[in-house]
Amino acid sequence: MSMEVKKIVSGAGSASPDDLRKVFHHVDVYELARQEAVEALQQALQKAVEAGELPAEAAPAYAVEIPADAAHGDLAANLALVSAKTFKMPPRKIAEALKTHFPSGSVFEKVEVAGPGFINLFLSGAWYASVLMAACSCGEEYGKTDGGNGKKINVEFVSANPTGPMHLGNARGAALGDCLAEALSMAGYEVTREFYINDAGNQVVKFGKSLAARYMQIMHGEEAVPFPEDGYQGEDITRRAREFYELHGEAYADKSEEEREQALVEYALPKNIEGLRHDLEKYRVLYDVWFPESKLHEAGEVMRVVEELRERGAAYEKEGTIWYRAEEEDGKDEVLVRANGIPTYFAADIAYHADKFARGFDRAIDIWGADHHGHVARMKGAMKALGLDESRLDIVLMQFVRLVRDGQQVKMSKRTGKAITLTDLLDEVPIDSARFFFNQREPGSTIEFDLDLAVSQDSENPVYYVQYAHARICSLLRTLEEEQVVFDPQAAFANAGLLADEKERALIRQVAAFPGEVRSAAEGYDPARITRYLIEVATVFHRFYTACRIKGEEPKLQQARLALCMAAKTVLANGLNLLKVTVPQRM
Repeated sequence: MSMEVKKIVSGAGSASPDDLRKVFHHVDVYELARQEAVEALQQALQKAVEAGELPAEAAPAYAVEIPADAAHGDLAANLALVSAKTFKMPPRKIAEALKTHFPSGSVFEKVEVAGPGFINLFLSGAWYASVLMAACSCGEEYGKTDGGNGKKINVEFVSANPTGPMHLGNARGAALGDCLAEALSMAGYEVTREFYINDAGNQVVKFGKSLAARYMQIMHGEEAVPFPEDGYQGEDITRRAREFYELHGEAYADKSEEEREQALVEYALPKNIEGLRHDLEKYRVLYDVWFPESKLHEAGEVMRVVEELRERGAAYEKEGTIWYRAEEEDGKDEVLVRANGIPTYFAADIAYHADKFARGFDRAIDIWGADHHGHVARMKGAMKALGLDESRLDIVLMQFVRLVRDGQQVKMSKRTGKAITLTDLLDEVPIDSARFFFNQREPGSTIEFDLDLAVSQDSENPVYYVQYAHARICSLLRTLEEEQVVFDPQAAFANAGLLADEKERALIRQVAAFPGEVRSAAEGYDPARITRYLIEVATVFHRFYTACRIKGEEPKLQQARLALCMAAKTVLANGLNLLKVTVPQRM
């Protein structure tokens, strides 16, 4: 624990709110304790060596971690176990020597040797008090840390093809990418959320031909005008063609195919892109950058990158086609520029990722569907071939979504009879449920999305369960206020030592864990850590609230328990806000 924190804690309730906010600003109290444990163990090791109880050998790397069972301490170290071979001593004997020389005056009130030689460390009441001070004083800022050091991170996600509506995979990708970006921001990174607009290439050509066919069919009938075999069949294509017809009538019927297709694309594509933006904003996803692929083509960046790959020997020409030379294991050469001179999507994608590096991002993170796994090594290989550091590009592969109703898989929308889109989903389930459910499993796991559970309003629904815990605390505070009992931070912190019941301490440990969970979610690209954490906080809070009386309790203990309720309320609110899920005051 830092000297500033120790000074504040030792002063109990004497510190002002401003002092508390300054001291605990972006502080992870659990991490401070872990660092102090490492320092104390190093001191104990040195003292044991000086006393001749341990050999003067460098100890191997070891871990100080939070044990799964609180009976094994607040933190546990395996230093003795990993040192046994180096020290040529039984691990338990090493552990006993370390315990003997463990420095006094630390934040740990007790040290135990357990099992074959684990060192279990139990934190003091002062540390538990510091957790409440940190959470209650920092409020909305609690959980944020500075570990990212302001490094610039680009998170690109969804990037759905604008020629059609977003599907369920996009719905999961949007929730995952947005929440990951928020976790990274809270962990101290400067984050840019980006949507890559595929507004060029073959898919846009196909889009134009599909629109043009539907436009001509309005005038001449479906039998008279053939539809492209590989055209886009969606109702959205027909709707856009009819909108265009209502604006222009038959004015484009006698134009050339190229002119007709171009006019339809210029009309429909911006509307589709705006539709994507609208649907994502409804889903609470706001982007910092919408980056059009066409920008790269217009600036000549795609062909410039292709030429650079040729100069570096990473691309070659064969029979008028330019190929990427795959150096990756099991990689296959891939077309960059077709014989007709038109670059492929792969070439544009290489140029796009090179552009991210040129914009000065320390790291670029892409959220891709699992069906793109074969593209990962090629893209990283292309970055390396361009002389860039491919380790700065991370790809998060996201598995598929399985919709379930009444225990049966659902594939089609009730309304349209077509594949379910993001819009269909949000018409049926609350946005809170969608965002929470899509982040309940790590990206690499398939999600089974239970539509019945998502709309239920009981404790079986995990998001409802978490929201109810927050609303329950708000209700308690309103009831106490009606009885003229208000939260007094100074009195609460001065009496935090009264919180000795294991259910109280279990909840404090959960509150303390929040900054670390946010950091782990950011560094592991796994926002599911936050949903699991919130469910556990709600569970531990309900246990505490059932067992530990607050209304009518003796004033000092009442204030201490109120501080614990306020701290729990803070982490529930901040965790839900990270997920962009509603934080209800009443339910």
